[in-house]
Amino acid sequence: MTGTFTATILTLYPEMFPGPLGVSLAGRALREGGWACEPVQIRDFATDRHRSVDDTPAGGGAGMVLRADVLAAAVDSVADDRPILAMTPRGRPLSQARVRELAAGPGVVVLCGRFEGFDERIFEGRRIEEVSIGDYILSGGEMGALVLLDACIRLLPGVMGAASSGVDESFETGLLEYPQYTRPYEWEGRTIPEVLRSGDHARIAAWRQHQSETDTRLRRPDLWERHEGARVCSPSGARRTKDTTS
Repeated sequence: MTGTFTATILTLYPEMFPGPLGVSLAGRALREGGWACEPVQIRDFATDRHRSVDDTPAGGGAGMVLRADVLAAAVDSVADDRPILAMTPRGRPLSQARVRELAAGPGVVVLCGRFEGFDERIFEGRRIEEVSIGDYILSGGEMGALVLLDACIRLLPGVMGAASSGVDESFETGLLEYPQYTRPYEWEGRTIPEVLRSGDHARIAAWRQHQSETDTRLRRPDLWERHEGARVCSPSGARRTKDTTS
């Protein structure tokens, strides 16, 4: 392994990569060697003449299941010190904290599911982290892998312009990001909040914090509950008072 963040994607559709990651900031970083994309065809590890990668579910049922023996051979061919993640709706929800951990490492191996999913024994026989990007079903793990990789790549050194761009955003502090505005000052009778034009950085920071807390409480009560719990359990043992500047 080199020092470059390397993404190896085990998939039945390697032509889907880099896909949208080949354009914009991620694409520029890829061309400049800031990260590497290595799609691998799972079917190459099949052992029969039909190159079979799946079979019918044990116990009956609809669809097909990816075989553990074929998956294990594919995983073993690329395994190194990088974490191996499988994209599956049965996995733990992907968080910004986990994304930051992955982006700080040497890269990832991503296993993309298809059909009815994976033979469960692949997770018993190999150290693979199951990851979900949301409570919905996609046709396969490739779209989830693109989401995961985009989240990681944008945090790599030099990919985004401003060093603070990846910090002052939704989820980085456990809250949704505050509302953003830009010119023109007035649009269809709606104006930019006056505090943002005041030049008073303390007032602006207080307003943004208040907006983040309010929006999180109203739009994502699950995040708000976790945020409040984290504040109550802080080392100081004291709950921080809310800023109410408007």
